[in-house]
Amino acid sequence: MSQPKVVVFDLGKVFLDFDYTIAARRIAARSRLTPEQVLALINHSPLIYKFECGQISRHEAFAELQRLTEFAGTATDLIEAFCDVFTPIEPMIELNRLLRKRNVPTYIFSNTNEVTIEFIRRRYPFFAEFDGYVFSYEHGAMKPDPRLYEVVERLTGKCGREIFYLDDLPQNVAAGAARGWQAVVHETPEKSRDAVRAAGLL
Repeated sequence: MSQPKVVVFDLGKVFLDFDYTIAARRIAARSRLTPEQVLALINHSPLIYKFECGQISRHEAFAELQRLTEFAGTATDLIEAFCDVFTPIEPMIELNRLLRKRNVPTYIFSNTNEVTIEFIRRRYPFFAEFDGYVFSYEHGAMKPDPRLYEVVERLTGKCGREIFYLDDLPQNVAAGAARGWQAVVHETPEKSRDAVRAAGLL
């Protein structure tokens, strides 16, 4: 197996665990919906999909979410409730630092939205420790759409087995593997570190 030249990481469930039941409870406490109804909106509404594909603006997204939930606070309150759901996964943050000490370029590749990314940049200093970022909302497509993987290849200047890719969702990993990437499903920090080591990067 040829040694990869760059490492591409998913963000959610890889570097930051998240629990949208936290957001659902906070929003429901100031709205007409139950936490279960709010969670269903977050997980299944076309609204969030459109937002993460960059099809609607932040103002449109949160105005509609406020309308749907009849949230009693301000848009700022709603954004804070929606975004503050993360817990850092420290062993993965350390793995990225080890790779960078070995001069291995690392990248973030995430289905997400601009409001969440702004929150993460403010809250978590480790997020600045990557060579580049590919976010779905900036490119009008979400993983596993091949168009987004093409963006990663253009950004990194690498393709095929030169790219080592970690993501917690098998369908996203499969899309990378289909392009010849060395793609691995992230299950635990220990297994991912072992996979990085097996690829010759540690």
